Order: sequence, then C-alpha cells, then structure tokens
Amino acid sequence: MVARRPIVAIVGRQNVGKSTLLNRLAGRRIAIVEDMPGTTRDRVVADVSWGENEFTLVDTGGLEIDPDTTVGQGVREQIEVAATEADVIIFLVDVRDGATPSDYEVAGMVRQTSKPVILVANKADNDRLETHVVDFYGLGLGDPLAVSAHHGRGTAELLDRIAMLLPASEPPEEEPEMMKVAIVGRPNVGKSMLLNALLGSERAIVDDVPGTTRDAVDTLLDFAGESVLLIDTAGMRRRGRLTAAVERYSVLRALRAIDRADVALLVLDATELSAAQDMHIAGYILQAAKGIILVVNKWDLISSGDQVEWDRYIRDRFRFVPYAPILYTSALLGEGIGEVIPRAREVYQERLKRLPTAQVNSVVQQAVAGHSPPRKGHRQLKILHATQAEVNPPTFVFFVNDARLVHFSYRRYLENKLRQSFGFVGTPLRLIFKSRWEK
Repeated sequence: MVARRPIVAIVGRQNVGKSTLLNRLAGRRIAIVEDMPGTTRDRVVADVSWGENEFTLVDTGGLEIDPDTTVGQGVREQIEVAATEADVIIFLVDVRDGATPSDYEVAGMVRQTSKPVILVANKADNDRLETHVVDFYGLGLGDPLAVSAHHGRGTAELLDRIAMLLPASEPPEEEPEMMKVAIVGRPNVGKSMLLNALLGSERAIVDDVPGTTRDAVDTLLDFAGESVLLIDTAGMRRRGRLTAAVERYSVLRALRAIDRADVALLVLDATELSAAQDMHIAGYILQAAKGIILVVNKWDLISSGDQVEWDRYIRDRFRFVPYAPILYTSALLGEGIGEVIPRAREVYQERLKRLPTAQVNSVVQQAVAGHSPPRKGHRQLKILHATQAEVNPPTFVFFVNDARLVHFSYRRYLENKLRQSFGFVGTPLRLIFKSRWEK
C-alpha cells in the first residue's frame, strides 16, 4: 500500500532564505533516516513530519540549473513548477528588505495559481523586525507570518499552517506484489530509451528533446517467469501552458516514482556526469530508503572507457551511497541491457533478506570487541541487544543504555560491519537506537 505524499514548494526571489527554511523544517522531522555526509550541503528536497501529517518540502530555487536564466525568469519558473506539482506554496520574502518590486511581481504570479499560498516573512530575528511584516499586507496574499529560519522562530506556527492546508489524506493505493523498479534521472539521459531496450519494443516515445515523457508510464515486464513493474519517471499532466523550463525540474517529477518503487535505476549520462541534479535525485533515493543502481548510459559515446577510472570517479561523486552497483549501458545499441533487471532483482532480494537475531548479535558483539563504543564524559555507550525488525528496507534495532551516546561515526562503523558480514548490496540500511527505558 503506497500513500501519496503531498508536496510543499518554497518559492521566492534570491537570498530570502529558502534553503535555510528547508533545512530548519527538515530538522524537525521525526523519522529514522539519518543525514549522510555530502547530501545536506545543497539539499533541495526533504521529507517532513509534523503531528500526524507528512509531506515533501522542496526548495524550488535550489532546483534551478540554468546559469543563464535571469532572476525574474528563474522565479517565474519556480512558480510555474510549484503551480504544476505542489499542493501548497510557501512564498518567502525578506522582512529586512521590505516589500520589493520583485516581491510584488512574484505575488502577482502566485495569486494566479490555484494552489493555497502561505506568505512567510523570513529573517524576523527579534520583536522589532517582526513589526515590519505589515509592509507585506500590500501583496494581497493575506496575513504574512513572521519567522526566523535561522533561529527557528515562528516555524512551529508555519508547520501548523501547512498542516491545515494539506489536501485530505487519500486512501493508500494498493500496489501489486512484485518487484517495482523506477527509472529516474535528469531529462535527456535516455530513460525512455532504456525502458524500450528493457522491453524490447517501442513502448515509450523516444526523442532527443528533454522532457518528452510527461505522464507516468507503468509497464509490466516478464523476467524469467516473474512479473516486474517498470515505472518510468512520473511526469506532469498537461495543465495549461507549460514552458520547457519546467521540464528541467526532474527532481520533482521523480519523487513519486521513487516513493512507489523498491529499486530505483538512476540513469546517468556518460557524456555529462557532473550535474548537481544527479546528486539531488540520489539523495532523495537515499532519504526514501530505496534500493539504487547507478546506470551510466550512452557508454558507446565514450572513446576511452576505462571502467576502473570511471568507477573511482563515480564513487567519489556518489560517496553517500557507496553500496550502489554501477552498470555501463548503451540503450541505443542494447549494450549492457541484459544486466539491468538481474542486478535490480539482486538488490530487491537483498532488501527482503531477514537475519536471525543470533547472527545479528554475534556480528554486533564482534564489532564492539574490535572497536569500543563512544563515550561522553564518564558515560560509555553499551549495546545490550540487536535485532532485525523489518525488511524492504532492512531495519535493525539496537537496544542501548543511552541512545544519546551514539555518534554518527560509530553508527556508520556498525553499518559497515553488517554489510561486510551479510552483504545488502544496493540498499540502504536503517539503524534505530533505543535507550533501555524506551518502549
């Protein structure tokens, strides 16, 4: 059963604190997922929980990848994307600057959307600055809410307002009992062509124009007698006029496909491996705790294809998912295509692996003996018991004397020991630490 997670988009001109607000609200998330090094510095997507509500928060400004776009056009594109994909829009302004002409222009565009809008005046770090929010009533978007994303001031009230505006919960969709594989990546990397190569037929439109696939495409594939559901990147249904710029925001279009999948094929372009969007999408796959395979497509266009060097470079770029297998393919020529589904099947089986508690405890005890747990002052972490609680993704619960003593480096050390002993290729592991007094 898969429930649709609402999307809340932050829009606004440059330097009003969109990224800071995203990180502040994401820091309130009550969840198991741990931030990994290299994924938070330029994070543009975060899952947030507040009370009984869960939603995905997106910094649309962080998604801008065209350096030649003017500020005005860039903001217009943010709003266009938000109007198309988001359920709630946060229009962020800077209380220190007052209502600028650019803010009035943005307000005019936001008012034309059919989505609920929250006007938020950021950088209200004290009572004196908070009084300046009256300047923004002229924008015609209702009562502005004063916050300080940096200090956390007013953010609880903002989360309450978001929760009130989220769409009513829809019944979870029942997904078929089979391996579900999402094909995700930036536009024009060959996702549709990869889908066609896997199917052996022209089931999706293939074009060299980025963003050809606008609607979700689910296709059943028979693999060695088993059904596999292939999910092409969830696109956007046409609602009015959409500019080509909207198509660049592949992160937004990939979110729901990833949420539905067991394993995500992140398709990379061998001729352009330095795009930040690739890391954004990989970061969300990690955040969603899904299996991941890095598929380097257009390998036929690389004249000096030394895979050892390429592996080293890709591992460095995607060091926050070191467990991800790397495949080299040419969807155009069919090279390497035969490895994709078998490898996805391997990752899927790893996600379903369940270990006896005795084996888990044995490995954990050996790990503790080889590297003493961290201490704070006179108190040292003690691991009393460990067990695997869930599969898909594999989830391990560690009962300890005090979970506050767990350091990130020791968490990573324990995860590495579990991987060395049991594999778990291609899938993240969730490690939960519970103090002995917790239920």
